[in-house]
Amino acid sequence: MTENEISKIVVEAALKVHKTVGPGLLESANEECLAYELIKSGLFIEKQKALPLVYEEIKLDPGYRVDILVENKLIIEIKSVEALNDVHLAQILTYLKLSGCKLGLLINFNVALIKNGIKRVVNQL
Repeated sequence: MTENEISKIVVEAALKVHKTVGPGLLESANEECLAYELIKSGLFIEKQKALPLVYEEIKLDPGYRVDILVENKLIIEIKSVEALNDVHLAQILTYLKLSGCKLGLLINFNVALIKNGIKRVVNQL
């Protein structure tokens, strides 16, 4: 399955979660709901996946954690904020570079329309 095919399933699942629970939940609650929907879709996911940093051939653990890694190909970073900003974009770009993944979705569930809260972020796709 390609990154784009996975992305389509994730967006549909996010739409369902947002329609069901609406805005205003904590990030952790949205993460659990989205993870449940993705597992129901048959996708392999890892929640709170640690990302090591390799510095001068030494593997360090700076505490980077991806909210959801889907099929080892797509990173989902979940937010529940008033508005996405540059630091959120920098965060997912860092995760993409460290993981070697090519596609990420930055999803802010604290919006009236979920389509306005989804940002697709590409790393050499």
